[in-house]
Amino acid sequence: MPKGPKGEKRPADAIGNAVKSMRILTGDEPEDIDTPESQGKDPHASAMGKKGAAARAAATTPEQRKAIAKKAAAKRWKKKS
Repeated sequence: MPKGPKGEKRPADAIGNAVKSMRILTGDEPEDIDTPESQGKDPHASAMGKKGAAARAAATTPEQRKAIAKKAAAKRWKKKS
């Protein structure tokens, strides 16, 4: 099933999606947004992960970020045999 911008489940067809959106906007149906707790994750750990990513980005030099990006692109575009 397709997911919305915040990971919520949405119908695959356009009409079903429009009906669900209308019901959420009018308050007839609650919006199902997954939280770290509902996914079985520790909310404190996910918050620390976000802080760690920001700290890593601030600590790396532009040359290091370029090397990381090149390595990621090479993995992404590598031909699978």
